[in-house]
Amino acid sequence: MSRVGKYPVTVPSEVTLTLREGKITAQGKCGTLSLALRSEIEIFIEQHTIWIKPRVESKFARALWGTTRANIYNMVFGVDQGFSRRLDIVGVGYRAAVKGRVLTMALGFSHDVVYIAPDDVVIECDTPTTVTVRGASKERVGQIAAEIRAYRPPEPYKGKGIRYAEEQVLRKEGKKK
Repeated sequence: MSRVGKYPVTVPSEVTLTLREGKITAQGKCGTLSLALRSEIEIFIEQHTIWIKPRVESKFARALWGTTRANIYNMVFGVDQGFSRRLDIVGVGYRAAVKGRVLTMALGFSHDVVYIAPDDVVIECDTPTTVTVRGASKERVGQIAAEIRAYRPPEPYKGKGIRYAEEQVLRKEGKKK
């Protein structure tokens, strides 16, 4: 039995759910998200609660049970409150700036790195050394934060690069004489 799937998903009153033709759609103040449902999973909506159950007793259906419940919870939470991921830029002369939907970063290369944000995500720079990625979809926010981090991942000797705010970089000792 799934430990995650057996718990219901509570839906806030500001979120509108629509279930039709193998697709569930959530609409809230942060946007609209939809999820295609597999035929092995059955969904019941009662007032402000969503229950997920497997239709058949198979290993694959039980695996999808918890995954579907987690995806629906993330979808409901995302359209209600949204997700964010903060990146810290560490290094002398490393900085970032946002103008419109364009993120420009100076990362020690001979040129500036330019990243154009997609429509479903907002990129902000509170300070020149922090970048915040916000959006309704947890998957998209994490993917875009990973793409930005990939331009200059943190290196282990001086710790320079782009890292997640909660990430701890393991430092190496360096050369000895």
